[in-house]
Amino acid sequence: MTVMLAARAHRGSDSVVLEQIPVPTPGPLDVVVKIASAGLAPGMMRLLASGAFKHLPTTLGHEAAGTIAALGSQVSGITVGERVRVHPNLNCRDCGYCRTDRDMMCAQQAMIGHAAFSRAPMPLYDRYHDGALAEYIRVPHWLIDKLPDNVGFDVAAKVHDLANAVRALKCADLPLGATVIVTAATGTMGTATIKLAEQHGISRLILVGRNADRLEAVRALAGGVATDIVAIDELDSDWATTDGLTARLRALAPDGADAVIDFIPDGPATGQAMAGLATGGTLVHMGANRTPLPFPPAALMINCWRYVGTRSCTRTDAREVLALLGEGALRVEELITQRFALAEVVAAIDAMQRRDEPMWMTVVNP
Repeated sequence: MTVMLAARAHRGSDSVVLEQIPVPTPGPLDVVVKIASAGLAPGMMRLLASGAFKHLPTTLGHEAAGTIAALGSQVSGITVGERVRVHPNLNCRDCGYCRTDRDMMCAQQAMIGHAAFSRAPMPLYDRYHDGALAEYIRVPHWLIDKLPDNVGFDVAAKVHDLANAVRALKCADLPLGATVIVTAATGTMGTATIKLAEQHGISRLILVGRNADRLEAVRALAGGVATDIVAIDELDSDWATTDGLTARLRALAPDGADAVIDFIPDGPATGQAMAGLATGGTLVHMGANRTPLPFPPAALMINCWRYVGTRSCTRTDAREVLALLGEGALRVEELITQRFALAEVVAAIDAMQRRDEPMWMTVVNP
């Protein structure tokens, strides 16, 4: 096989096209993975439209799992046919950030098949920008994680999202038995966070989303954690200007929540959720919301609040998730709600943008 099908983005266009391109060949330090499952990310098209994809044309998709198809001449410890996932975060592996489990802050940090976050020269991204919405992908051998026998390819492809949720929960520095607000709770990152609540000692969740029926559907993911829901569609129509969300959160938790894990991509809900924090509470934001917060720095001082911004996960976070999955301590198969063939990827992306039906985690199976 010399050519393969791939979902590609081109400069000057914010749409995706399916094309036949050459199957990649490995360099000395590379491996080629035959894709069994690739994840679809909700924010991918927004990042593409904003110019965050620094190398075009490119094959999209940063989440991948499959089998080793070819090895570079200097690669050892991996064999053809092994079941693996690809860790998508490119970084230098040597700077202060990389050596202290903060590799998403590296100046070289970028994501295979996805966005880049630095203005510095990025030779790794230049070489490995092509992603996983294809039949094969070439990656550096050090980004390969072998899969436990009990972890299927679809779940393995979504380890990155689960690891992002782990990173957000770590940043919250939660006390044991915490009360935690999760915003955008019915999306990919929200459902991942709910599923991990028991693992992080959370005793109560307050889930915020637009639609009550969809929130009710995700409530069961919390297992034994007590859960309340707040549907924005059921608040008064002027909630955005009258702090209606804050009032509802305070009615449920008068003393405030220990943390807000916030995935809201736009609008006033981030600030109103933060106002629902207890004294000393933390809001962790991973939603790229550009709406300014509604209170001055003095409010953070007086309430001893922390605002923590974080992007992506670290390799340690991903390996912790793999370990939990391998031990059977975490089961997440129910989070995979949609599966598409690679030939259907344009329709899959459109469905994800419209969200006419609940989509927790979506994968593409070439």
